[in-house]
Amino acid sequence: MSAEFEECLRNKKISEFSRGKELAAKELKIAEDDLQTAQASFSQDRIKWATVQAYYSMFHSARALLFAKNYREKSHACLIVAIRALYVDKKLLPLSLVEYLQKAKMLRENADYSNEWSREGAEILLKAAKDFLLKGKKLIS
Repeated sequence: MSAEFEECLRNKKISEFSRGKELAAKELKIAEDDLQTAQASFSQDRIKWATVQAYYSMFHSARALLFAKNYREKSHACLIVAIRALYVDKKLLPLSLVEYLQKAKMLRENADYSNEWSREGAEILLKAAKDFLLKGKKLIS
């Protein structure tokens, strides 16, 4: 287990969650809905919202994976750390997906807090969110 993951556990930013496995599929459904909304926003040239929604699709896919291991997060940053420790380090997910999740978090924050976004960034996130969702479904089903 990585030192970062252990720190998230110690600080209670990641904690055990006995109901996780039963809620994982619900999180994937939320991720799927967010992805569809992001795609619709993108097609309507609502790029800021497509960026935000694509991030949340990835967030809910990651959360579903965390739930499947009976953990829950109280920090977006620790969610990323946990996915790396529980899935990437065990070769269940490619590192690139976690890197896209980190990038998505940054782009979402830029859109929300600095009013900065781009069509190219949103397009990248839409593709990554779709891939994350498909990988999540495969691992959880």
